[in-house]
Amino acid sequence: MLKVTFLGTGTSQGVPLIACQCAVCTSDDPKDNRLRTSILLEDEHTTVVIDSGPDFRQQLLKAKVMKLNGLVFTHEHKDHVAGMDDIRAFNYILKRPMDIYATEQVQEALKREFHYAFEENKYPGIPELNLHTIVNKPFNVGSITLQPILVKHFILDVFGYRIGDFTYITDAKTIPEEEIWKLKGTKILVINALRKEAHISHFSLDEALAMIKRINPEKAYLIHMSHQMGKHADLNKELPANVECAYDGLELIFN
Repeated sequence: MLKVTFLGTGTSQGVPLIACQCAVCTSDDPKDNRLRTSILLEDEHTTVVIDSGPDFRQQLLKAKVMKLNGLVFTHEHKDHVAGMDDIRAFNYILKRPMDIYATEQVQEALKREFHYAFEENKYPGIPELNLHTIVNKPFNVGSITLQPILVKHFILDVFGYRIGDFTYITDAKTIPEEEIWKLKGTKILVINALRKEAHISHFSLDEALAMIKRINPEKAYLIHMSHQMGKHADLNKELPANVECAYDGLELIFN
């Protein structure tokens, strides 16, 4: 059994956007409130979070996460790494360092952003980390196996991940042809769709829908959405039958 919880489904600035008075940002529908994109994976033995953005603490409190076996990163942008410091709580509660899974490129960014966690003479109470270098090959976090999928975020390498029949892709503009085969046969596809207009580093709605049609999953969910996408309820009415907008707190369970 795999349980997936969408901790955040918004873009880098979240929704509502600070000081914005548009219909989405002032909506009273809680599904129009989107924290920065992150996801929680749980099976009988292992709990994993993919990406720790600026809302990491708030997200884990809301989801009542009591244990965490590993933190996996897709890439090094601030909206995906900024909350990593808050793994200190798990260091204290679980009495162990946190296992961090990231490429060498992402690790270099973490060492810049959280330099105090990597200094030789460490200040008391800083995050305690075990770094695990990942490459474009399957790896395990406890009992959960993740297959990286290399996508392009403009010119930046980003990892999506496939876990069994579930595939999660955030911050993609293109997927190289040599990676497409990894998506074949996936039953649930989660993919970013920033807005309806074209963007230099993210799938637009039409581009995301075209990729979904190509992969042909049983079900697809859109994430990393900005306020420019419109209201959750309105957008869902425009989508194909097998596609929905994900929302913060959405839970999926697979046998």
